[in-house]
Amino acid sequence: MRRRHWEGLGYVLLSLSAGAVLLVLGAVVLFLLVQGAPALSWEFFTSFPRRGMTQGGILPALVGTGYLMAGTVVISVPLGVGAAVWLSEYARGGRWLRAVRVGVNALAGVPSIVFGLFGLAFFVKAMGLGVSLLSGVLTLSLLALPVVIRAAEEALRAVPEEFREGAYALGATPWQAIHTVVLPAALPGILTGAILAVGRAAGETAPIMFTAAAYYTPRLPRSPLDEVMALPYHLYVMATESTFFWKTRHLQYGTALALLVLVLSFYLIAGLLRARARRRKRW
Repeated sequence: MRRRHWEGLGYVLLSLSAGAVLLVLGAVVLFLLVQGAPALSWEFFTSFPRRGMTQGGILPALVGTGYLMAGTVVISVPLGVGAAVWLSEYARGGRWLRAVRVGVNALAGVPSIVFGLFGLAFFVKAMGLGVSLLSGVLTLSLLALPVVIRAAEEALRAVPEEFREGAYALGATPWQAIHTVVLPAALPGILTGAILAVGRAAGETAPIMFTAAAYYTPRLPRSPLDEVMALPYHLYVMATESTFFWKTRHLQYGTALALLVLVLSFYLIAGLLRARARRRKRW
């Protein structure tokens, strides 16, 4: 009887915790919807800012954010999955492996502003890339890389050892067993971790503030060495540095709502891809 009592109490506490998280998220979304919905229009998504950013839209910031996210995916996901495969399947225990894992875990907890300062010193200054889309992509890739590595490694280690042994029994080489058996089985976890990491990078301001973002550009980027506008930095500029920031209040909330929808879309895509990969796995 006592065990059932504690089990029921634990279930109630966990339900309350989940409900509190959903309540906070719902309150934030509702607040932004009420405040930002009046700013949403076709012009808001398809025009450039005008009159000191007190009018117009967020087209260059929206396009710049898309470019930054696409570049981050192209660089961080293959490198992260490759590193996770090496750590999980090829590396043997020892000081070197422990040092690598400690380094990855430490990088995952480094504040984003540190990545921004590193990107400024290394990519912008030392490599001579300047404040550009490429510098921002490389910096955001470094930010997302530890999260991708950790998620992919955990997904790979969760694959039962019997899967590998069965592949070896059929005459497969280690690499054939990895890319035909292990990686497909771990795909749901890998996709989830990768998209969540990129979704986190989408909302970061500090890494791109020093490496990629411009206060305003009169045109869309034409090369990787051009400056870009981005939603997080655009929101920061309108809220703190705009001369007429009180006139941009509706645009600030509209931009925040657009950024929130973008990040939540990444998480929704992660859930859909995970569910689809699991269905294929059952087949």
